[in-house]
Amino acid sequence: MIASVLVANRGEIACRVFRTCREAGIATVAVHADPDAGALHVRSADTAVRLPGTTAAETYLRGDLVVRAALTAGADAVHPGYGFLSENVGFARAVTDAGLVWIGPPAEAIEAMASKTRAKRVMADAGVPLLAPLDPAGLTASDLPVLIKAAAGGGGRGMRVVRDLAVLEEELVSARAEAAASFGDGEVFVEPYVEGARHVEVQVLADTHGTVWTLGTRDCSLQRRHQKVVEEAPAPDLPDPVRAALTSAAETAARAIGYVGAGTVEFLLPTGGRGPYFLEMNTRLQVEHPVTEAVYGVDLVALQIRVAEGERLGPMPEPYGHAVEARLAAEGSLDRPVRRLRAGGPGLRLDAGYAEGDTVPPHYDPLLAKAIAWAPTRREAIRKLAHALEHAAIHGPHTNRDLLVRALRHPEFQAGAPDTGFLERHLTALTRPRDARLAALAAALADAHAPGAWRNVPSQPQIKRYRSEPDGTEHEIRYHRTREGLAPEDFPGVHVVSAAPGRVALETDGVTRAFEVTAYDDGRVHVDSYALTTLPRFPDPAARAAAEPGSLLAPMPGTVVRVADGIAIGEPVKAGQPLLWLEAMKMEHRVTAPVDGTLTALHATPGRQVETGETLAVVTETEENS
Repeated sequence: MIASVLVANRGEIACRVFRTCREAGIATVAVHADPDAGALHVRSADTAVRLPGTTAAETYLRGDLVVRAALTAGADAVHPGYGFLSENVGFARAVTDAGLVWIGPPAEAIEAMASKTRAKRVMADAGVPLLAPLDPAGLTASDLPVLIKAAAGGGGRGMRVVRDLAVLEEELVSARAEAAASFGDGEVFVEPYVEGARHVEVQVLADTHGTVWTLGTRDCSLQRRHQKVVEEAPAPDLPDPVRAALTSAAETAARAIGYVGAGTVEFLLPTGGRGPYFLEMNTRLQVEHPVTEAVYGVDLVALQIRVAEGERLGPMPEPYGHAVEARLAAEGSLDRPVRRLRAGGPGLRLDAGYAEGDTVPPHYDPLLAKAIAWAPTRREAIRKLAHALEHAAIHGPHTNRDLLVRALRHPEFQAGAPDTGFLERHLTALTRPRDARLAALAAALADAHAPGAWRNVPSQPQIKRYRSEPDGTEHEIRYHRTREGLAPEDFPGVHVVSAAPGRVALETDGVTRAFEVTAYDDGRVHVDSYALTTLPRFPDPAARAAAEPGSLLAPMPGTVVRVADGIAIGEPVKAGQPLLWLEAMKMEHRVTAPVDGTLTALHATPGRQVETGETLAVVTETEENS
């Protein structure tokens, strides 16, 4: 019987495993890198062990340190979560060699699937349909487009779509570097890239007595930069023969490698009746596992623990209803603490890795939380989730909230499961800045009623200035104090119904809307789902001129990993030409020349740590283009 579990992970998944352990009466042990010393997963555990260092390679990827931590803390089992060491066969063996219970599949099953190239050979031998890898050296234009993928790991890291042979070698180098940084393994492979396909997966759960459950399908086709953004269960619009083929192939895959525990078999489902094609098997719990839990009424972590203790699985439960999950991630600068993170409503579940007061470190995955909505039908589940996200209080770092809400409400998504190209096709519309002018007016009016608010001479207009985040649009708000109250300038058709420090009601063309306003002492203001920064009443010309024209600024804290070959001060560069690469949040970010011009400054060198807004390079535009 397992009495104490160490979770070899951080953030949301560690918190989620700890929750099940607490309910089961199992003691919990956290591990943490130095930036995570006060993190939510550490505060959620009974005990915690420090892993000295900052980066994942120094800490969460050090299996020897994690095993030592488990022994030191008196844990008798290790749960790997997802990512980091969860699919590392050496770590799994080290855990069992140390006399600890491994809450995961046998090392042999992990080894069979650890390399996607080896996994494809195993699955081909088992008769599971798949796309065969291609030899990069022999590619021709007729093979395009192709997909470069990391042999180890996942999450979109080490993955590139190539549509031009001229950039193949460059993309291979970049993918290998990203894979090595994320997984400690730089092996990549190339396979055909299928346009217009769906990404569908099957949840499996197997015990040590020969029982294999296939807990339905999930659709994970809404992806950005090859990372899943929205997932749902069951996968919609699947004909019964296709659904049967998917679950049958998943069971075959699990039995072929003697699988035990929770795992996911992923498939590519092209349009036109082809497939399904085996992509990979994740020998761990998936980020999107809550949608399966909601539909089947199970706790997969609790079942993982039961299987690890040698229990038999009973009859497979029956599914009911539909569930949709959205991954709420921090974006851009991460120098702002999480001020508030709250979302609720009937049928909504929020799995968070952060709480109020926490700061998102730039060294790891930026996932803040997962919002999961369940309802009897798909339409109801989508509506619930979109409404909950839109009205959630998310104060602090910028997030992808707007993208999520718009994607969930897009007619193409609501009509049925779109393909993996959905987000890229509609990205401009899904990410366009919202007009925050009314929100800025509400912020100004709420501030006018704040205790101790400074006031101009009543006959003169009040002036307040805000910058909407993250698009940077500036708003100058002017209003007068009259006998009837506050009267805004340049807002035709807008009437102030009421105004107080935390709530402002505005009537626009006969329609009244109330705004909830929360102001913080650092000048940040949140008006409903709008984020604003208070600016000085009058622009500072010196501040505007501080950044040299053509400066390329670091979009987030990170490490310079590479500078492009042949790049030197005084050399000409072309618009869009890659100049350097930053590693932040476990992914590489390419910094390119904004215009045709000359590189007149280069402050980046490999290995250098940079902060948000720091100048990396300067490109001076050529006169004929200026």
